[in-house]
Amino acid sequence: MTIDQMREKLKTALTEKRFNHSLGVMETAVQMAKHFGADVQKTAVAALLHDCAKNYSKAEMFELCDRFGVLLDDICKASTGLIHGFLGAEIANKYYGVSDPEIYDAIYYHTIGKPNMSLMTKIIYIADGIEPARHYEGVDLIREMVYEDIDRALILQIDYTIRSVISRGALIHTNTIDTRNFYLKKIR
Repeated sequence: MTIDQMREKLKTALTEKRFNHSLGVMETAVQMAKHFGADVQKTAVAALLHDCAKNYSKAEMFELCDRFGVLLDDICKASTGLIHGFLGAEIANKYYGVSDPEIYDAIYYHTIGKPNMSLMTKIIYIADGIEPARHYEGVDLIREMVYEDIDRALILQIDYTIRSVISRGALIHTNTIDTRNFYLKKIR
């Protein structure tokens, strides 16, 4: 399936707002990929499809996770907003024909992160938070920092995520904490 075919199919699977967000993430991620020398085509696909499982109901997500063998930990079962990354990687594979393991990984971890991410996975994680439609305190700093030091920008993005999760009284996934600690140690 070409990226244009993926875009057309995705347009029918997401709300207009979520689809436009995905296009914004793709635009941002492609700019970052060019800057950092990452594979632009693969990055564009991962960015476009990163939220491809976002519009399923909770019941549908649990059903699809069972069908595809996606194992969910207790945090994800309680904070179902995290599931779309894991499920999205499977949806990209099964429904969009994406078999590349690096694209799978970037979609899978775009919400919770993981220590020692590939460059493309970092790009998708950050682009999701800084695409043009995102407006929150500190986003402009992350947008500037990303081109100076991607790891420092990643930490800033994780810090924002953690503050946001805390403000909602939600659970913080341990991967997010482990990712922050990994990159803090790396830059020190």
